[in-house]
Amino acid sequence: MRHSLRQKAIAVCDDKIARKGDAVGLSFYAFFANKNDHPELLMEAAEWWIMTHKFDHFEKAAKVKKTLQAGL
Repeated sequence: MRHSLRQKAIAVCDDKIARKGDAVGLSFYAFFANKNDHPELLMEAAEWWIMTHKFDHFEKAAKVKKTLQAGL
């Protein structure tokens, strides 16, 4: 996953955790607006989420953040 997308995803996880607590779940769609204006980034996130890490549709934001940070 490219660095800019990884940084954005970490920021989204941080925001969700701050607003809703450590148990909050999210999907990779949370990293994007509600329109498909960057299909290549969406596919990159989907591949990282589904194919590389075998995550379920919703995962705990804390788990996703930890995985993202491990790849830095």
